[in-house]
Amino acid sequence: MQSVRDRIQQVPRKAWLKAGIWGSLYAVFVVWVAWGDWKSLAWLALLPHIIDALTTKFVNYGWWRKYRPAAKDEAPNPHENKVLYTVFSWIDAIVFALVAVYFINLYIFQNYQIPSSSLEKTLRVGDFLFVSKMAYGPRVPNTPLSMPLVQHTFPAALGGGKSYIEKPQWAYKRLAGWTEPQKGDIVVFNFPAGDTVCEKMQNPDYYTLCHYYGKEAVHSRKDVFGNIITRPVDRRENYVKRCVGTPGDSLQIINNIIFINGISEPMRDGKQYNYFVRTDGHLLTNTYLDKIGVSKDDRVTIESGLYHFPLTVEMKAELQKNPHVLGIEIEPETNGGEVYPLGHNSWTRDNYGPIYIPKRGDTLRITEENYWVYARIANAYEHKPMAIGEDYVFEMNYYWMMGDNRHNSADSRYWGFVPEDHIVGRPVFIWLSIEKDHPWLHGHIRWDRLGQNAMR
Repeated sequence: MQSVRDRIQQVPRKAWLKAGIWGSLYAVFVVWVAWGDWKSLAWLALLPHIIDALTTKFVNYGWWRKYRPAAKDEAPNPHENKVLYTVFSWIDAIVFALVAVYFINLYIFQNYQIPSSSLEKTLRVGDFLFVSKMAYGPRVPNTPLSMPLVQHTFPAALGGGKSYIEKPQWAYKRLAGWTEPQKGDIVVFNFPAGDTVCEKMQNPDYYTLCHYYGKEAVHSRKDVFGNIITRPVDRRENYVKRCVGTPGDSLQIINNIIFINGISEPMRDGKQYNYFVRTDGHLLTNTYLDKIGVSKDDRVTIESGLYHFPLTVEMKAELQKNPHVLGIEIEPETNGGEVYPLGHNSWTRDNYGPIYIPKRGDTLRITEENYWVYARIANAYEHKPMAIGEDYVFEMNYYWMMGDNRHNSADSRYWGFVPEDHIVGRPVFIWLSIEKDHPWLHGHIRWDRLGQNAMR
């Protein structure tokens, strides 16, 4: 039997170099994950196995290779088993690909598809984004044991069910990025109100359902709402909005204009609001609405000569040139419904605040007037007590996110602040764009959008 010393001496230098590089990277990764929670250093127990797999191979990880069919110019292999060799070749390749995708998806970049019109006309439904995890710094996953490319639930074709194992769970930690979310950035983040979910009715969110239907009804009517489940931060739905307020800012919305620290937001292409458009009875055809940029899903005909759809400044100006258009009126603020914190203010989506966006380390005196604005931070994000008449110290930075399609966006006006531990990444560019309303050979792929900067 070959001795340990002989086995070590037979390992090529390149193999030791390769093992040293990968072993060092793995050790640094484990220490980073374990920082402040040293129990996680137990993962270093896998380091000898990594070194052995790349060098001495005392554990025969590639045992299945002995079944490889012999080539034409080779002697027959007495262990040859083509079926077994093929099956394990595929398993080996798939496992390697899944591990590679897992780490790339967690720490480098992620694909994201725009599902709704909340950022029209900046980002459109059907845009596929390359989202950088490095820009704001990659997070340690809360749930490290999860299936790559599946957010929280397997597709029905694969049986459904959770795509992650809840234990172990790691505390929030983030590597330093190139920057932090800035005002004007488009940001991908985990939905803050997605910590608790009704399986049969996930939109609107659980807290909104409890507000309108009552908590008892939501929990008891499983035929309507389904089971109530909870999700860790990194398994909540991914949302994409524009950051309009950063930690330490004071925000107020007056007649649809955002004011940050008393200064109105800059003009931005693509921002739009809902309007009622009245004509002299003339029909606004689909061809005409296509031309001025009104999406097919947004077109609503209320009655003959009366329409409802969102418009940018440029689209509104184009409509005003139409001799058949008699008037264009913005949608009333009452159409937006109640806003955050539900049941505890008289604000609307168009006239909101003022509200202060907390910064890590800030101390704020909690009053009867502001308690409900910040109670969710203490209860759901920082998990510590908050009391009226006492000072509260914030442990995280918070952000205010809104869609450019201001009257068709479920955003911070409805569910509040976005904590820093929910930040996923920053879109870099559009790598594919699909127009579902057009056939394949007639504009189904929006070629002009491919490669565009997603941070416009």
